[in-house]
Amino acid sequence: MVRAATILAFLTILPIAPSLRAAVISVESQSLTVPLQMIIDRSTSGDTIQLSGQFRLHNLAITKPITLMGVNGATLESDSAGDIIQINATNHVVISGFTFKNVPVSFLKEFAAVTLTKATDCCISDNTFVDNFFGIYLSDSKRIVIERNSLTGANKTMSYTGNGIHLWNSREVSINHNYIFGHRDGIYFEYARQIDVQYNHSERNLRYGIHFMFSDSCTYSHNDFISNAAGIAVMYTNHVTMTDNLFQDSWGAAAYGLLLKDIKDSKVLNNRLVRNSVAFQMEGCDRIQIEGNSLIDNGWAMRIMANCTDNKIIGNDFVGNSFQVATNSRIIYNVFDGNYWSIYAGYDLNKDGFGDVPFRPVSLYGLVVEQRPPSIILMRSLLVEVLNLAERLIPTITPETLMDSHPAMKRLT
Repeated sequence: MVRAATILAFLTILPIAPSLRAAVISVESQSLTVPLQMIIDRSTSGDTIQLSGQFRLHNLAITKPITLMGVNGATLESDSAGDIIQINATNHVVISGFTFKNVPVSFLKEFAAVTLTKATDCCISDNTFVDNFFGIYLSDSKRIVIERNSLTGANKTMSYTGNGIHLWNSREVSINHNYIFGHRDGIYFEYARQIDVQYNHSERNLRYGIHFMFSDSCTYSHNDFISNAAGIAVMYTNHVTMTDNLFQDSWGAAAYGLLLKDIKDSKVLNNRLVRNSVAFQMEGCDRIQIEGNSLIDNGWAMRIMANCTDNKIIGNDFVGNSFQVATNSRIIYNVFDGNYWSIYAGYDLNKDGFGDVPFRPVSLYGLVVEQRPPSIILMRSLLVEVLNLAERLIPTITPETLMDSHPAMKRLT
């Protein structure tokens, strides 16, 4: 193991020389005799700096293409207000193998364990983040990979807990195989583009598993969102694809598995929404393809507001939900077709796999609850059963155009 003093002497004799081959520089915290910032400043582009031991620091600036690698359980802990590592206006930086701890809360600045500003082609991988205000913070950056990190927040109130992974005005970012627990939002995007989010586990965050706004052309697939205040909030966004995700156990007065608000031209395919207060909440959504999803044991399977148009809800499974579909209008401009409804009591005489009698998923009692929420207390009463039976036999109040003309006789997914 090369000692820090020897490294410093070497760097003093041979100042930065881009033509030299990249070096591997090893630094032990117990042997550190010069500031770590000086070692980084005197390193050469392409060098790998290996750190071992425990370091207490803040605002460690990286402004050149280097690899900073933690070995033997290296820990970087905040010693005061500020970020731990700042990657500024550079490219090809790799941060890997560290435990980041105890970035303090600030009500004036969003301090993070790792902050990237105007960075390009960087990778943050295989790190553990514990009790930091923000975990990883990107601003004005592109082509960044964030993978195989574990981020555990303080899980306090939202004011005292930042986001696990935070993106602002960034694009072409890959976020995959991360574990995120106990933050305000597990992952937060704003003005982001071409973000690919795959195989992440986001659990028990205080607000959303993922929260993104004004972030077009993004893809989310094979992620698990468990017991968050709400699973995902998608707002003011176009051209989003969400496939093969799990939204589970988001319960509360304003809890959703998936909240879609003012989005257009997007796809929601092959997801599982299980045991949420509301599985889908749709407001101001146009031209959304919702297909191949399983909505199981939710309070409301879907709430679709009157300002939603030209959406196609086709080939989904609605199983064991208290309410199938709720809306605030009797006029619907969306298509429901070929879905499976576990409470459908029709028949299939021609044996084509679809019911011969259309299914109306909005119940009279559901409309009453929308207008008078306290009436939810009557859910299991005989009166409710009589009301719903009468409405099914002679529909007069429920939306006439909201029906599934070809309800599937068997589960589809």
